[in-house]
Amino acid sequence: MDGPQAHWLQDGKRLHLNHGPIDLIIEAFGEAQECRLAYEQAVSRFQTILIELVRELPELRLPAFFLAPRAFDSPTARRMEAAVMPLAECFITPMAAVAGSVADEILAALLADRKLERAYVNNGGDSALHLGKGRSIGLAVAGTGNGVADRITIRAEDGVRGVATSGWRGRSFSLGIADAVTVLARTGAEADAAATLIANAVDLPGNPAIKRIPARELSPDSDLGARLVTQGVGTLAPGEVARALDNGLAVAEDFRRRGLIAGSALFLGGEARISGSVALAAPNKNPREEVAHA
Repeated sequence: MDGPQAHWLQDGKRLHLNHGPIDLIIEAFGEAQECRLAYEQAVSRFQTILIELVRELPELRLPAFFLAPRAFDSPTARRMEAAVMPLAECFITPMAAVAGSVADEILAALLADRKLERAYVNNGGDSALHLGKGRSIGLAVAGTGNGVADRITIRAEDGVRGVATSGWRGRSFSLGIADAVTVLARTGAEADAAATLIANAVDLPGNPAIKRIPARELSPDSDLGARLVTQGVGTLAPGEVARALDNGLAVAEDFRRRGLIAGSALFLGGEARISGSVALAAPNKNPREEVAHA
């Protein structure tokens, strides 16, 4: 595996950082010198983040326990553990929050002692956001074509600083059948962990139209072990789609009532469910607004 890589994208505005499975797009807004220093700080922090996680990977792949938080050495691993602890009444490992936690960690490095108007770190669709007072940022949301606009706007006063998307079509394994579940939360790590569990809950256990395979057959070292992960979803009746979405919505609403997320959008088979903030259904009226993809 090559070492950490950093380069500018063709637009000259966005920084691309890559190391193994970590693939980040970063953009900062503000005074040029502040942005330059912020990017340098992000690149510096990125040099060791994967190495740190690999050292603690065996423990990170073990389930979290509601009453027994573990003490990890890496700050990113600690972010992962903190994000899944409130959800540990069911099976979840810190790996459910890895992408969002990496985004949070790099964003923290980007912002350290800097004065930026806005910034985002996008880790394969799971993003951490910074918004100065009175600022906003646009998000492109997965699951378009389901009756929900593909652009939303997050304002500084909303308190949302993380957005994540999960589903069986994504880059990580899912126990459910959601085409996509997008979650807004206080941090990228919290959004990532919640999106994982909500997407798992969008499901029809035992339905013959769903193809499932033990996770370890696809990836021997998966934290999901023998649990069945979705590999294909056949034709579902409209009533079945609605039932699966309602199963996921019940979990999303529980998380929202507990203050764990700000809102979510669930997509399956051309249908959608919205929990929380109506901003998830609002179109972005400014097509020139900078967009971070979710």
